Amino acid sequence: MAVPGDPERGPRTAGLGGLRPRLPGRRRPDGAATVHPDPTDVLDTGVAIAAGLREPAGSPAAVEAMRRLAGLCGASGAGLLPPGEPATWWGAEREAGTALAGRARSGGRRVSGAGLVALPLPAGPDGAEDPGEAGVLVLAGEVGVPAARRAAGFVADALERARLETGAAQAELSRLRALRAQISPHFVYNALTTIASFVRSDPARARDLLETFAEFIRHSLAARGDYTTLAGEFRSVEAYLTLARAVLGDRLRVQVRVAPEVLPVAIPVLALQPLVENAVQHGVERSSGGGLVQVSGEAEGDECVVAVEDDGPGMSPEHARDVLAGTAEGSGLALVNVDRRLRAVYGPGHGLVIETAPDAGTRIVLRVPRFAPGVLP
Repeated sequence: MAVPGDPERGPRTAGLGGLRPRLPGRRRPDGAATVHPDPTDVLDTGVAIAAGLREPAGSPAAVEAMRRLAGLCGASGAGLLPPGEPATWWGAEREAGTALAGRARSGGRRVSGAGLVALPLPAGPDGAEDPGEAGVLVLAGEVGVPAARRAAGFVADALERARLETGAAQAELSRLRALRAQISPHFVYNALTTIASFVRSDPARARDLLETFAEFIRHSLAARGDYTTLAGEFRSVEAYLTLARAVLGDRLRVQVRVAPEVLPVAIPVLALQPLVENAVQHGVERSSGGGLVQVSGEAEGDECVVAVEDDGPGMSPEHARDVLAGTAEGSGLALVNVDRRLRAVYGPGHGLVIETAPDAGTRIVLRVPRFAPGVLP
């Protein structure tokens, strides 16, 4: 799909679709007819180029992307020169191309000469930033200006998508780090104090609780992948609830029910344990007589549905909306991070759902696909 551009440069392409129809055909040896590239090969090549452009500048994968781009354009050489990074070059005329790229970047416009064309690449959404901010594309050989412009548009779009994907990945990592940093110091202190109280009176229980505490900390803080299985999350929940029962005693009652078929489902690390901790802190500890926490997991068609419910004081629906929006004062940050991570991984329809009312308890529902591309433990 094309988006509007300026008359001199022509429409700026949003992908490979604007590049292929204008590629030069290749004449057969007898000169009788023009042979156009196979569309499937062109699309496969475009995908490979975009993947190579995600790799570090100057890397073998990036050089291979330039080779493929040169092949599409009929160029004898191709180079990408990003500011402040190593150049990525394949083929002939590297020295002359580098010099021409400097002129194109300083002038902010296309420069041609001696069988070379250099095109500054805009950066930012829809090329909003100055030309050359994303680098300069140089093509060597007999490459027509329209094809060169569309090649530059395709490269600029691929670089922008890679930048956005990197930003999303960094945001996901930041949210995970924030969750790991939110382990309640109050809970840790109470758990260790409780363990210490059993050292003399019941050494065996103290040892078991200490091992459980180590398992809880390992799952919560260990630097590992972004995803785990639901079975792994339930082990962390079991460890947390064991420690919470040791601290709260008979005030905390627990029911856990999970269907075996959902245990292998892959989910983001620390997607479930913060929900259970929220139920204990806000549903049980705030009630003078304690309370019940119920955790369930079951399959509903192609989805896995996990619910965490408490019979505590609940909250108004308006406050629940504020919690998920991140505007509730002094509470809910862990739920906000879980909600945003789920939406980032699975899409906007897979955030947390909070069912609650004053004096009616709280039920938080997490619904994820049982199988999702790229989500592997």
